[in-house]
Amino acid sequence: MRDWALKRRARTRHLIELGGLVIKAGLVELTDDDRAALYGAFLAVADKLRGQEGARALAIWKQKGKQAFEAEAGINSAARASNTRAEGC
Repeated sequence: MRDWALKRRARTRHLIELGGLVIKAGLVELTDDDRAALYGAFLAVADKLRGQEGARALAIWKQKGKQAFEAEAGINSAARASNTRAEGC
C-alpha cells in the first residue's frame, strides 16, 4: 500500500476514535447532536487549556478520564467473566 494511503487510513482511524470519545462521554445525547454546541464546547475547553490554569485543568481531566477508562475496563471484564460462567453452565 502506498505511503499516502497508509497515512490517510491512520488519520481516519484517529478521527473515528476521537468521535467515539465524544459519543462515549455522552455529549451527542446531551447536546441533541448539535454540532455548533459541540464545537463551542470544544472551543471553551481549548480556551481553558490556553489560560493560566490550563495545566491544572488538563491534569484533572486526564485523571478523570483514566479513572473512567479503568472503571469501564473493570465493568467489561466482569461482564465477560459473567458471560463465560453462564455459557459453562
